[in-house]
Amino acid sequence: MYAYIKGTLEAKSNDNIIVEAGGIGYRIFTALSTINSVGQLSSTVKIYTHYYVREDIAALYGFHTMEELGMFDMLISVSGVGPKAAISMISTLSPSRFALAVVSQDTKSLSKAPGIGPKMAQRIILELKDKISKEQLTAGSLSDNIPAVESGNQSSASEAVSALMVLGYSSFEASSAVSKAYQEGMGVEELIMKALKSLSK
Repeated sequence: MYAYIKGTLEAKSNDNIIVEAGGIGYRIFTALSTINSVGQLSSTVKIYTHYYVREDIAALYGFHTMEELGMFDMLISVSGVGPKAAISMISTLSPSRFALAVVSQDTKSLSKAPGIGPKMAQRIILELKDKISKEQLTAGSLSDNIPAVESGNQSSASEAVSALMVLGYSSFEASSAVSKAYQEGMGVEELIMKALKSLSK
């Protein structure tokens, strides 16, 4: 319903911000990372939003970056993960670290988020990796889509592509960004972060 809201930051609390746009004050629930990085009161902000509606709730969730919004969308698509658990995860892990934890099956890192136990972490990994696998089958082999990366380094590049797909990017977008960002000797997380920068431009 709302792609983003751009307006004046009127208030901050420990779990939401209020942004005034067009004479309307929008209460937007968000993660600590957005609350800390969004800026000072009275400044102009742009918040990427998700309007969450269920039988007993209608709330606006928003984030300072598209990557955090993508992470939120992917998390709430997992059975049993609601907005509060997704916000907890985003407050604990950056999008790049979260995506890397999923593709490397690192349940320990995911379980650091309050409200996310080992079983929930395992479910997140299984369901998101399954979604990625289905898209990879549709798009074809990942290695075919990363021509700029030497064959000996395909595994780290493929891992980075999979991580970007965890954040909601298509196989083609992820492969193109990794191909442009790749440099010899670059670690997987650094590659993910550099690719994310090029995608957010």
